[in-house]
Amino acid sequence: MDKRGFFDKSDLKFVGLNVVLAVVVAIVILICLIVWLKGYTQHGVEVEVEDVRGLVEAEAEPLLSAQGLRMIVVDSTYSDKVPFGTIVDQDPKPMSHAKHGRAVYVTINATTRRKVTMPDLQDMSYRQAETTLRGMGLQVDTVYEYEPSEYKDLVLDVKTGEESLSPGTKVSVGTRVRLVVGKGRGTEMVNVPSVIGMTMQEARSTLLNRHLTVGAVYYDEPKEEGKEQYVYQQTPNAGERLIEGETVALRLSADVNKASKSNVNIDPEDEWF
Repeated sequence: MDKRGFFDKSDLKFVGLNVVLAVVVAIVILICLIVWLKGYTQHGVEVEVEDVRGLVEAEAEPLLSAQGLRMIVVDSTYSDKVPFGTIVDQDPKPMSHAKHGRAVYVTINATTRRKVTMPDLQDMSYRQAETTLRGMGLQVDTVYEYEPSEYKDLVLDVKTGEESLSPGTKVSVGTRVRLVVGKGRGTEMVNVPSVIGMTMQEARSTLLNRHLTVGAVYYDEPKEEGKEQYVYQQTPNAGERLIEGETVALRLSADVNKASKSNVNIDPEDEWF
């Protein structure tokens, strides 16, 4: 009987060839996978980042997308030195290199001017008022509008064009304003107008147009933001005569009906101011 080992030499050779073949095939597959992944992910491929500063979002996004980059808006700011709505900063910086798929973070200038709230400058010195307004980003005319008043060099009103700006009004940064400043009492006599039924700002403007100013002011109810009060009593009464720059005392109420029913001619003996 011909006795042979568990594996003869031919069997070992066959197994060895198959092992070598399997290893070769695995290596080839691994190399192909690496090459495919490298091409698919653009591994190691970098592009020179476009400079998108000065462009609006709709212009910048297609440029970066064509480079295989993504644009993400991360912040907004305000500057009057560059056009509104344009990109003012980006990361990565222009002309730097970034890999395919990288995000480019941009900061955009606001599309509208920032607004500030007009403060109450009544009876403030014109120098102090000017400093306050310029610190808020407003442009103040160096030529003032002077009106007769009881006190000299105090602010009577703030205007943009011919429109008075009452305290609390929202004004765009960069707006040009003009101060109305008291020059002391005048010499002419003027008729006192009726301001009954008007708001404080309306009454102030009406009196200024007659070269008069608001004097003592009394409110029946505490002042509330956003809630108007109306003049229902004034002293002196409408029709009386005053010297330019003199004052008219006012009493106001949030009850508009009270103002509409008010008797304009108050007994001069009834002094409440």
